[in-house]
Amino acid sequence: MRRLTRARLRSAASRARAGLRTRVRYAALGLNPAALSSRTGSPADFARWVERGMGRHGIAFPDEWRTRSDMTIVHPARVAAVVHVFYPELLDEIIEQLAAIPVSFDLIVTNASTEPIAVDRARIPRVSTVLVLDVANHGRDILPLAQVVNAGLLDPYQLVLKVHTKRSAWRDDHHLTGTGASWRSELLRGLLGSTANVTEILNAFAALPGLGLVTADGSLLGPQLWGNNQSTTANLLRRLEVDLRPRELEFAAGSMYWIRGFVLQGLRALTLSSADFEPEAGQVNATTAHAIERLIGVLTAEAGLSLAERSGLAAAGPAARDWERFEIDRPQTAGVRVVPFYLPQFHPIPENDRWWGPGFTEWTNVAAARPVYLGHDQPRLPADLGFYDLRLPETVVRQAGLARSAGIDGFMYYHYWFAGKQLLEGPINERLRGDIELPFCLMWANENWTRRWDGRETDVLIGQAYEQVPATRFIEDVLPILRDARYMRVGGKAVLAIYRPRQIPDLGSVLASWRESAGRAGVGELLLLGVEVEKEFDGLGENSAAVGLDGSLGFPPHNSRWEWVPRYRVGAELAFAGNLLSYRALVKDAVRKLRGGVPEGGFPGLMVAFDNTARRQSKPDIWYGSNPYTFRRWLAAAAAAVAHRPPDERLIFVNAWNEWAEGAVLEPSARFGSTFLLAVRDVTLA
Repeated sequence: MRRLTRARLRSAASRARAGLRTRVRYAALGLNPAALSSRTGSPADFARWVERGMGRHGIAFPDEWRTRSDMTIVHPARVAAVVHVFYPELLDEIIEQLAAIPVSFDLIVTNASTEPIAVDRARIPRVSTVLVLDVANHGRDILPLAQVVNAGLLDPYQLVLKVHTKRSAWRDDHHLTGTGASWRSELLRGLLGSTANVTEILNAFAALPGLGLVTADGSLLGPQLWGNNQSTTANLLRRLEVDLRPRELEFAAGSMYWIRGFVLQGLRALTLSSADFEPEAGQVNATTAHAIERLIGVLTAEAGLSLAERSGLAAAGPAARDWERFEIDRPQTAGVRVVPFYLPQFHPIPENDRWWGPGFTEWTNVAAARPVYLGHDQPRLPADLGFYDLRLPETVVRQAGLARSAGIDGFMYYHYWFAGKQLLEGPINERLRGDIELPFCLMWANENWTRRWDGRETDVLIGQAYEQVPATRFIEDVLPILRDARYMRVGGKAVLAIYRPRQIPDLGSVLASWRESAGRAGVGELLLLGVEVEKEFDGLGENSAAVGLDGSLGFPPHNSRWEWVPRYRVGAELAFAGNLLSYRALVKDAVRKLRGGVPEGGFPGLMVAFDNTARRQSKPDIWYGSNPYTFRRWLAAAAAAVAHRPPDERLIFVNAWNEWAEGAVLEPSARFGSTFLLAVRDVTLA
C-alpha cells in the first residue's frame, strides 16, 4: 500500500478539483469538447490552426527558396543580421549602420519591395555571407522573419540583430511623440550607432547567459500597450500549450532588437504560415504581426531570459573582451555535460516479434497514436531522421552529429539484462565496433517488461529473476562496454546507473562485488548512481549512500510535481480516462528546488515531455505544456545549479533523446523541428 503523505493528498485534491470542473462544465454546456476553443476572428485563431493540420503538411516558406543553390550557408558566422525591406530607399541607412558590428556576421535580407536589391559588401567590412530573399508583402516584417526561421536559416546563430525599414507615418496622425523617421533613427542608433556601442551590447550577451533581448531606450513596453492584441497572442501561445499571463507582458516596440538566437529559432514550433496573417490593408494595430511582436517578449521570458533597454546594460569597460566569443573562429566548449537517456528499441528482435508480431519496433506504437484533446500532438512523428532502424550505422552517425552540434556530452543507454539474458543490446555493441567518438554510458533498466509497458508485476513478458542468476553477474556481461575508451567518466570513474536499485537483493554486497570485478578487469573505479524513481518503483529516496551508491540522478516525472489540468480547458474527449498534468507547474517547482541547491552526489534530471498516448491510448499520462521555451528555462536553472562544481562533475541528465512512445524526444520532430536541441545548445554553449 502506498504511504499517505501530504504531497499525495495535495495531488489527489488537485486531481479531484480538475475532474469536478470538467464534469460541471460538460454537464452545463452539453457541448463537444472541441467546440470549447474560442473563435477570435483572427486568422491565427487556435481552432483554425488545428483545422489546418497544425503545420503537419510541411513547414511553410516560399517554394522558390527550396531550389536556390545558395540557401545553405556552409560556414555560418555566430551572429546574423536580419533586415526586412519594404522601403528600399531606407536600406542605405541600415547598411551604413551595420558597419558598426565588430565581429564577422551573416546578413539575411528579406525583400518585399518588388524592386531588386543589391548590397554593397565593401561598405560592410565584417559581413561574411549576404543572402537576399524575395518575399510577398504580407505579414509586415514578421511573416518574412517566420519564413526565414521555418527554412532553418537562423539555426546556426547565437545572436541575431533584427531591424527593418520603418516609416511609421501613422505616429504623426495619432499625435505621438516624435516622427516615424526620428523613431527609426533612435532605434538604429541604440542598437548599432558605433562599434563601441555594439561591442558593449555583445559584451553583455557574452557575460550574462540570462540576457535574452536588448532594444533601444524607450522601446521596452509593458501590459498597458496590449492594444487589442491579447486575444491573438493567447491563441498563438496555446500552440505551445502555454497560458498567457497578461500582466507580465514586456516587449520591444518597433520590432527592432538584438536577441539571443534561440528565441527566434523557437518560433519554428509555432508552425506559422501565410494563412495566419491578414491581407495587407494598412492596419496599424490588432493583426497577427502585432500579436507576434508582443509574443516574442512573452517567449523570451518563458525561456528564462530577460529583456533590457540599451541603457540598462552595465558598462563592461573598454578592456572587456567578452564580445570576442562571438567571432566565427573562436573555440567553444560546453559549460555543462548534458546526457540524454537513449532508447535502443528501434530495431526488430525475435522476442518482440513473438510478443507483438513480426517486425515490431517502437515505431509501431508511435504511428498508431491518436490525439485525445484539441491540438494534441499525436501521432508524434520524426523529422530529420525519419523512421530509422538502429541496425543501420548511418543512423547513429547522424544522431551523434545532431547531439554534438547541440553541445551534448554523450548518451546514457538503457541496458536490458534479465537474469543473464540481454535484450536490445545490438546498438550498444555496434557502438563498440564503430568509430563514433560521442561518449556513452549505461543505465541498467532492471524492471520487468510487461504487456502494459509499466514495469509492474502483472502481464509480465520477461521479468527480473535475481534468484535464478544473481545481480553480481550483471557486471561481468557489461565489462566489454565499460572498458571502451569512450565510456563516460567523472573524475576518472566510469558512470553506471541503476533504474530500480531497491529491487536488487542485498544491494550493498552486489555493489561491492561490482567494484571489485571492475577493478580486476582494468575498468578502474565506478561511479554508481541510483535513479531517483518513486519508492513504489523501488527508489531509495535519500538513502543512496547508505547502501553503497555514490549518488543519484533525477528522472522526471518521477518525484516531480503533479498538478492536474482541467480537461475542459483543452477540449479533451469525454472518453479520455488518463491523467492530464501541468508541465509548466512541474517546471516551476523543479526550478524552485534547483535554486535551493543540488545535494552533493546528486545530478539534476529533466524531461523534454511526457506523453505515453502511443502506449496507452485511452489512459495515458500527459504533461500538458511541454515546449522548447519552458524546457530551456528548466535546463538553464539546472546548469546554474551545478555551475560551481568542477567541469567534469556538471552532469545533467535528460529524459530523453528518443523516447518517442513517451513523447520525451530531443531528436527533431515533425511538430517542433530541432527547437528542443537548439534550446540545449543555447544553454550548453552560452
